[in-house]
Amino acid sequence: MQEYQPFKEGKVREVYDNGDTLIIVATDRISAFDHILKNRITLKGTILTQMSKFWFELTKDVLPNHMISTDTKDMPEYFRQERFDGNSMLCKKLEMLPIECIVRGYISGSGWESYKADGTVCGIKLPEGMVESQKLPEPIYAPSTKAEIGDHDENISFEKSIEVLEKLYPGRGEEYATKIKDATIALYKKCAEYALSKGIIIADTKFEFGLDENGDVVLGDEMLTPDSSRFWPLDGYEAGKGQPSFDKQYVRDWLKANPDSDYLLPEEVVGKTIAKYKEAYALLTGKEIQ
Repeated sequence: MQEYQPFKEGKVREVYDNGDTLIIVATDRISAFDHILKNRITLKGTILTQMSKFWFELTKDVLPNHMISTDTKDMPEYFRQERFDGNSMLCKKLEMLPIECIVRGYISGSGWESYKADGTVCGIKLPEGMVESQKLPEPIYAPSTKAEIGDHDENISFEKSIEVLEKLYPGRGEEYATKIKDATIALYKKCAEYALSKGIIIADTKFEFGLDENGDVVLGDEMLTPDSSRFWPLDGYEAGKGQPSFDKQYVRDWLKANPDSDYLLPEEVVGKTIAKYKEAYALLTGKEIQ
């Protein structure tokens, strides 16, 4: 049996080269504040992969995506080990665009901090008198450049995203920048409306896109997971304050309150985090992760 080694390892995911395809494995690692924590969150990788699968299937009419299969029977024999079951995705190879496409539907996090300081979010002037966690009049598109592990991504303007892409793809920068912006808003609107019907507010999220062999824009990476999004329960939602969430906020809050933790979480925080991820998955998909 041929052994495989990841050729690329992110904070949470491992990517394996399979010739003309890739296998992306979501591990049970968890990261916060650009650090990988010392704990593992059981089944987290499976939840991330299965949730991306759910959204990819729901939105393939909006834009094609890179998913081929999440069944390890469709992958080389090496991936038929138990540790790859449920958390692995066979994907088309794409030439990834170096822009993270962030979309905000509600005012929260760094967007709220920015609004309090100067009335703008991502350089966009907003109406006066907005409060924390309020729904924005229209979703805001906020591209950023992708940083290496350990560095912070840098927020850029739409115009700057055209420049970045034009350098790489002369004559097509504006076309690609516009396509990924429009796709980001369309994907967010469709999924946010669906999630709302299931009792979840998607406050913000990020997408990544790549080009296929024909130079067409394709959705890649992960999609609308608690790692890449801010999910709030609709039940009890009230603008004017921070919201409880289904994502890593619980972990972030504990780390902020315990600066000497050395990135090691107590079991109670791990347990609550797993429960939140499972609950979000069950609400959105109608299925339980065992």
